[in-house]
This record gives sequence, C-alpha cells and structure tokens, in this order.
Amino acid sequence: MTKIVYITGCLGFIGSYFTKKCLKLGWMVFGVDKMTYAANGGLLKQFQKYDNFKFLKEDIKNLDYLYDCDYIVNFAAESHVENSIRGSDHFISSNVLGVQNLLELIRTKHINCSNQPMFIQISTDEVYGDIKSGAHIESDRLMPSNPYSASKASADMLIFAWARTYSIKYNVVRPTNNYGIFQYPEKLIPLSVKNLNRNLNIKLHDEGEPIRNWLHADDTANAILNIIESNCVNEIFNVAGGFEQKNKDTVQKVIESYFGQGVDWMDYVDPGYTRAGQDVRYALDDSKLRSLGWEPKRIFDKEIYDIVDYYKNNFIW
Repeated sequence: MTKIVYITGCLGFIGSYFTKKCLKLGWMVFGVDKMTYAANGGLLKQFQKYDNFKFLKEDIKNLDYLYDCDYIVNFAAESHVENSIRGSDHFISSNVLGVQNLLELIRTKHINCSNQPMFIQISTDEVYGDIKSGAHIESDRLMPSNPYSASKASADMLIFAWARTYSIKYNVVRPTNNYGIFQYPEKLIPLSVKNLNRNLNIKLHDEGEPIRNWLHADDTANAILNIIESNCVNEIFNVAGGFEQKNKDTVQKVIESYFGQGVDWMDYVDPGYTRAGQDVRYALDDSKLRSLGWEPKRIFDKEIYDIVDYYKNNFIW
C-alpha cells in the first residue's frame, strides 16, 4: 500500500531531508510550509518535479482541512534559541498553537473513508534540559531551560493529553543537534562559515565550553523512517548517535576545514559572549531507537569538510 504523508516544514532543514527520502520511496507527500526566513525555497522546484508531491504554503496554525493520509510528520517550528530569548510570541504560535491545531484536525477527521492518521512530532533533546553526566532516557522529566525548549515541551504535553483523552495515535521523536547542508546560517556551523566569509570573528557562547551531541540530518531522517516502518504506536524515541564535543571543538574543526590545518583557530573567535539560560550539556540515550535496527551512518569528522566547503561557496542571506 502506498503511504500518504503530510510533511509540515517540508522546506526546513531536517524536514527537507525527510521529504526527499519519502518522495524517492514513492510515497504520496503533501508538503506544508509557511516559508519563513529559514525555509529553503529553492528546494520547492526540486520537489515539484515529483508527481507524488503536492504543496501548500500555509502556517500550520491556520490549516483548516486535512486530506486523507496515513501520517502527519510535524517538522514545522520556530527553532532558534536566541530568537526565542528575544521574543517568544512566534514560538508559542507555531510550536504550541500550531501543534494544537494539527491535533484538532486529526481529532475531528471523519473516519468514514480512512482511519485517523498517526501524528509524528519532531521534538528536541532540549525538552529535558541539560545534564552534566550520563544521558537522558525517554521517561525523564521535562525541564526546559529557555522559551524555545519550553514551547517544544508544551507541544509534547499536548500530544500526550490528546492521546489520553481522544485516543489519537502518535510517536514523539527527540533528536539532538543536527548538522548538514541546507541548514540556515543562524545555527553554529553554517553561521561560523558565514562569519569567516565576512572576515568576522565567531562568537563562542560561554567560551565554547557547552557540550553538544551532533547528528547528521540524513541520519535523523532515516531514524524517522525506521520508526514509521516499525509500526510502533504512542512511543517516544531519542535520536542521538553518540558523538559529542564541546562547542569550541566544533568551531575549531570548522576553522581548520575552512583554512587548512595549522591555522591558529583562536584568532578567529570571540569567546566573550554569555547566553542567558545556557545549557551546559545535552546527552541522550538512544538505545530504544537502536533496538529497532537504526544506527547513524555519517561521521562528523568526515562530513565537516564538505559542509564547510558548501557554505564557503554558497552565500545565504
């Protein structure tokens, strides 16, 4: 049976990786994206070459109709922490009210023709807050540290409530920091390259000491496919991959990929910025996902050269 899937945020970073995979599998894809500053509009023409792709430019908060489908995979979100600290209204609108609207569309969907679709929420590791040692498991308490992560945690809680009250089927996917090509340059790696292109120093938050786990967006997309094909229902899955390093180590690798080995990378950074509500370390235990047969394929230290080269040669406004 051919799967029919709504992909919200299909022109976003991780959403675009997942959309490509679904289209190549021959799934019917209904893409939804409100095309904010972070959307990659150039990908739309690529997707529209597929006969199995349909697109709607819309905010998920304003969707008022749901065609028959098997899954709604929700990537649509405001995701930049700094923006949420400056102002949280857009984050509550998209990440909370948008999810509420999707849940209501599922709840009120007539089942005379087909079953209600499963809702797959792309959450974040940040809902757990930070952890100095060890790793978070899926049943850990949610302790978000900033407006962005609080909005994502709120969405997760809405999903659990709608499942309990209305028997909506769901899976919640909590990925760690993603990297790859096509990420908007407000995130650490592409922003670092953009600054180098402009002869600006890279601002290292909190002297680069915070630790992050890094996972390629292609591996995350494969994880979501794996979860769908497992037929798991009403589960939470951490997606991590097990590779972590300090932010200053990430930036050093970016600089050395840009200029070559032997450069004094500290000449290109400004370590004086302190972020409000900074999390010292994110870490996830993804053994539950691995039990389904998933494992990461991309290796950060190999991928970083091509990623830096891409952003070095492609300016993104």
